[in-house]
Amino acid sequence: MGVELVIERISHQKLYRLNDTVANLSCGITSQLSGLFMRVLAIGVYVVLFENFAQFQLTANWLYWIALFLLADLAYYWAHRMSHEINLFWGGHVVHHQSEEYNLSVALRQSSFQVVWTFAFSLPLAIIGFIPEHFILMSAFITLYQFWIHTELINKMGWFEHLFNTPSHHRVHHGRNPKYIDKNHAGTLIIWDKLFGTFQQEEERPTYGITKPINSWNAVWANFSHYADMGKDLKRIPHLTDKIRYLFNKPGWLPDYLGGYQAAPEVDKKSYKKYDQPSGMLLNLYVLFQYMLCITGTALFLFNTAKFTLPEKAFIAVLIAIVVVNCGVMFENKAWVKVSEWLRIILYPALLAVIVNLYELSFWLYILAGAYFIISAIWFASISKQQQHVQITS
Repeated sequence: MGVELVIERISHQKLYRLNDTVANLSCGITSQLSGLFMRVLAIGVYVVLFENFAQFQLTANWLYWIALFLLADLAYYWAHRMSHEINLFWGGHVVHHQSEEYNLSVALRQSSFQVVWTFAFSLPLAIIGFIPEHFILMSAFITLYQFWIHTELINKMGWFEHLFNTPSHHRVHHGRNPKYIDKNHAGTLIIWDKLFGTFQQEEERPTYGITKPINSWNAVWANFSHYADMGKDLKRIPHLTDKIRYLFNKPGWLPDYLGGYQAAPEVDKKSYKKYDQPSGMLLNLYVLFQYMLCITGTALFLFNTAKFTLPEKAFIAVLIAIVVVNCGVMFENKAWVKVSEWLRIILYPALLAVIVNLYELSFWLYILAGAYFIISAIWFASISKQQQHVQITS
């Protein structure tokens, strides 16, 4: 991302927006936090199946690793494809497509619930006999491979395009243009899309995002927005059979008596505008300050999760989630976030002081808590005063 930002500055391209990048990273953080609880379940099911129902005792030779790669990548393709073609599953994947930008931070924009709908696609590998640790390693490789393809800085790649997923192929996948919808679901190998009829060559550069923009930087709402829309639609559908069809048909499906399938509309390049809200430099720097502290704290927590009990993990996850939600919604200038941020500025240092006292930790942590409170309170008060002045003058 640092390299991409440097190239952006040198080439004068507009690849990043602070509010969008913060929202992307926040969705990545909430995904990691929820993964502490959900991924353990998914891996646990794989292990149980492997230990009790594996049909073969496979030898980990070169053929084994090639077969594991191909089958894991194929399982990813179908899990990803169904995440686009089943409305219920789409609610667990839509988060990754909500950004209207296309840069490396989008690769980190992940859903908190997708694993619930997709982990079952890999379970046949456990029954075949692929060792859980090896499957986890291969799945990590397939996921990491896809990081670099979230960029506009790399164009066509010649022969490589015929076999592998590339930035050009994946830009298509993130497009909201009708001809790009539900195309190029590959993880590593693009051959699956070509084999199963979902391949689309990049022609003009896509317009990114989803057909019904979320228009919010709130990472938690990003994970629930589609399900909220589904809830509204389900209330309009009177028949149980149609409600079930709605859950498992493609996103956009409705019964004929409610208008039928709602296809993706064409993008009017002249009228289309990305969601944005003006924010001053004072607010931008404040969010960056809070966010860097949050990322540091989150990293320390994730690297040390084994030291915490399950209730402690849940409590810390909530504390982190409040920070990332506030950091995103402050860009929206919502009234409630001002109250939420003031409460956080007061309560978080107080909580740190209580922990220091209970566990008899270093006295310097009291000073750190006090310094954080003073800096944050003065800074946020200045932002609030500036925003009030802008509202009065406008």
